[in-house]
Amino acid sequence: MSTDRDRSRLGIEAAGPRSIAAEQIGNAFTGDVLPAEALHAPSKVTAAPGTSNLPPIALCLGREEELDWLRRTLTSRHESAITQSGTVHGLGGIGKSTLALHYAHRHRGDYALIWWINAASSDEIETSLTGLTHTLVPGWSATAGRRAQVAWAMQWLAWHPGWLLVYDNVENPDDLVPYTGALHRGHHLATSRRTTGWPDSAPTLTLGNLDPDDATTLLCRLVFKESPTPREQTEARSLAVELGYFPLAIKQAGAYLAQNRGISLDSYRRRLNTKLAKTAHGTDTERTLARIWDVTLHTLEEADPLAVEVLYTAAWLAPDDIPHSLFTPPGTDPDDIAEAVGTLAAYSMVTDTGTTLSVHRLVQAVLRAPQSTDGTQPPRHLQGRDRAEQAVLRSLTPPAGHDTPTEGQWDTLTPHLVTLAATRPPEQHNTPLTSAYETVGHRLHQQGHTARAIPLYEAALAQREQVLGDTHPNTLQSRNNLASAYYAAGDLGRAIPLLEAVLAQCEQVLGDTHPDTLTSRNNLAGAYRAAGDLERAIPLHKAVLAQCEQVLGDTHPDTLTSRNNLANTYRAAGDLERAIPLHEAVLAQCEQVLGDTHPHTLAGRSNLAGAYEAAGNLGRAIPLHEATLAQCEQVLGDTHPHTLTSRNNLAGAYQSAGDLERAIPLHEATLAQREQVLGDTHPHTLTSRNNLASTYESAGDLERAIPLHEATLAQREQVLGDTHPDTLQSRNNLAGAYRASGDLKRAIFLYEAVLAQCEQVLGDTHPHTLTSRNNLASTYESAGDLERAIPLHEATLAQREQVLGDTHPDTLTSRNNLASTYESAGDLERAIPLHEAVLAQCEQVLGDTHPDTLTSRNNLAYAYQSVGDLRRAIFLYEALLAQCEQVLGDTHPRTLTSRNNLAGARQKLEAVQHGSTATSVPEDAPQNPSTAD
Repeated sequence: MSTDRDRSRLGIEAAGPRSIAAEQIGNAFTGDVLPAEALHAPSKVTAAPGTSNLPPIALCLGREEELDWLRRTLTSRHESAITQSGTVHGLGGIGKSTLALHYAHRHRGDYALIWWINAASSDEIETSLTGLTHTLVPGWSATAGRRAQVAWAMQWLAWHPGWLLVYDNVENPDDLVPYTGALHRGHHLATSRRTTGWPDSAPTLTLGNLDPDDATTLLCRLVFKESPTPREQTEARSLAVELGYFPLAIKQAGAYLAQNRGISLDSYRRRLNTKLAKTAHGTDTERTLARIWDVTLHTLEEADPLAVEVLYTAAWLAPDDIPHSLFTPPGTDPDDIAEAVGTLAAYSMVTDTGTTLSVHRLVQAVLRAPQSTDGTQPPRHLQGRDRAEQAVLRSLTPPAGHDTPTEGQWDTLTPHLVTLAATRPPEQHNTPLTSAYETVGHRLHQQGHTARAIPLYEAALAQREQVLGDTHPNTLQSRNNLASAYYAAGDLGRAIPLLEAVLAQCEQVLGDTHPDTLTSRNNLAGAYRAAGDLERAIPLHKAVLAQCEQVLGDTHPDTLTSRNNLANTYRAAGDLERAIPLHEAVLAQCEQVLGDTHPHTLAGRSNLAGAYEAAGNLGRAIPLHEATLAQCEQVLGDTHPHTLTSRNNLAGAYQSAGDLERAIPLHEATLAQREQVLGDTHPHTLTSRNNLASTYESAGDLERAIPLHEATLAQREQVLGDTHPDTLQSRNNLAGAYRASGDLKRAIFLYEAVLAQCEQVLGDTHPHTLTSRNNLASTYESAGDLERAIPLHEATLAQREQVLGDTHPDTLTSRNNLASTYESAGDLERAIPLHEAVLAQCEQVLGDTHPDTLTSRNNLAYAYQSVGDLRRAIFLYEALLAQCEQVLGDTHPRTLTSRNNLAGARQKLEAVQHGSTATSVPEDAPQNPSTAD
């Protein structure tokens, strides 16, 4: 479980339901490669003094202590400061953004550049960074792709000092990791409703309600042009009490009273009390705000009904940067919309920039709440949703000369489509946005933002079930797409039942051998394999292959795909005797049917090389990997995702061969290219980062390995989620690096966490759970805690024998590890027979020169040496050294270890023969290889 190699996979590409991405070669989003001139431009472009995109400043009274704290924190040794709200249920409106904005304006002269970033999601952060690129290099950015613009902005910030980035409304603290972790030449300031999830090293400030005097002063400043009278001050103090000193409530009440000067503060306070009963749902703050908005909306309905329509429409869109054009349907005067938005801004219901507006999330939540109606027309909140849907549809109209919307249109509208999908009311029975939901879902999935795609797929499926029925082919396709998204997000608990339902319905509606039914059966088998349920995966893959051969023919591309998938599953089960011949057959047929350089042929060649490598046959694996890479570079280009996969796999093979001088530069080059082509947080980029960290670890360079493992784990938690299998793998790998560095306390803590999560997410007997259990047991052994190590190794071995079989490579690993632990406990009577059994099985199953067989032979020799049987130990060491020199080469680390061990054993035998007791075996002579999987 140490290095997650991204092997290419052939995949069925059939009409109808889409096949699971893990079974495909991988249609990864390639993004835009920065041209040579743009790569060097960031270091040379300077920002004009005072460059910023700050919104207008708002009143911020009574926060001087907090502003001083921010300045001290940001100018001290800390790199970041986080302002947070302690409001119950994560409620906003406490004044976090206002405080950050006031700080930014107050210290504008202290920074070379200040950039305000909408940080509700990783996608919105990237959108804000493209705005920075547009500002600094407008000519180049006009034709550059989104990924290239984000990369340019990151490089500019890396080159230039003295900037301030303000991340507003952070929903997930991990979204900031790629920026706070990589950019160190300026200040990072974030606002968030989240009170947890921040790094221990990040100083935090909990922002509360205003002081009573400050709240009263702010209210008076908002309402009165001149100094208030004593009576007005008293009324303001009473109203501030009624509003709970809550900043957003005071701001909106003040805006209302400023627009309606004929209403006294006391009259307004009494009016509030009649609007909502104390038994209304929600927190005290929510009830207070609802009462304020009820009064405001009643006034707006009479003064400017169009403004109310705009507000209800905005309630269903993303809260930030909503273009005015979305509120301007054909036949509507843009000046009328501008006037309506101006009215809303005057009442502090929206923030207006002139071309876009933003709405507070609390305003949206209240406006989306179900409302009663007299039955003559739909409720107002649903009318607003209908207008929002129509507005997005209009904005997706392709421009002149285009058949489909442009990438820029999709980028602009993606946040609004995600919001519409996530807020779909249960009473809504139809939407014209289903196809748009699926298109955006596919785009987000390709960009590595699968978790954000899930609400879109869920909404599309719900609509198709309602409109087309449960078994319509398009409904089956939507159900399969959602299952595939769950699968890609590592949520097998939801993916497998959905795939089972899709298969049952395909069999019923389309028939048992319809191509879409075969695709569905293949996808379910792949999910079973991912879940470690090989007992169900293998028979299902066999059934798919038999049906493909019968229905489509022996050499049909889908038949070749099915044969490849069965070979991969045999390999996952450790059955290399069946996997390798099947991979060889697939490759031969692909070469014959599809041609030598077809992408599926290249994938088949890569898979066969991986199988050879798994069998320890590096002499055949490495040349095949090298040939595959050369063909990918020639046919697909140097930076094609499949080429990058091939380069990664070759680097991994070099690492397996101990050739770290070639492995490390190749991993570094692959990572750099994936960062440039796919983006910094794409899952494939994270795989490369993990693999490079593991290679540094293999080279003993823990100073580079551990920070890279830590960064990879943080990014996988952000992109894939806390319990995705890849995240669990990263957590496991970081624990292993801590263990290698001797930090057993942190290693054990992390291994225990991984095991608990694997048991919860994957189940007690999933292969990854068993690996995690083995690694924890081995770390207990390293810490000298044999009372916990031995029972855990025994339990792991018993489970692997039951789940994987008696001769599976992982079972042999567990048997070896248990023997070594018995040996550590001094129980050689149990250790030696177990070592002998492991060696015999490795020779039989893996072959005489497989790396694991060589490890087992070394361990048995060491055990013989421990009991004083030096002649048998030396005989075994001599055989081992000859095989290491033949298979791995004269300078491979294992060869050097073997040579050292043999020398130590001979030295000890010589000392015994001469009756000497003074000579000791060198400390590093007999080495027991790492016992972690």
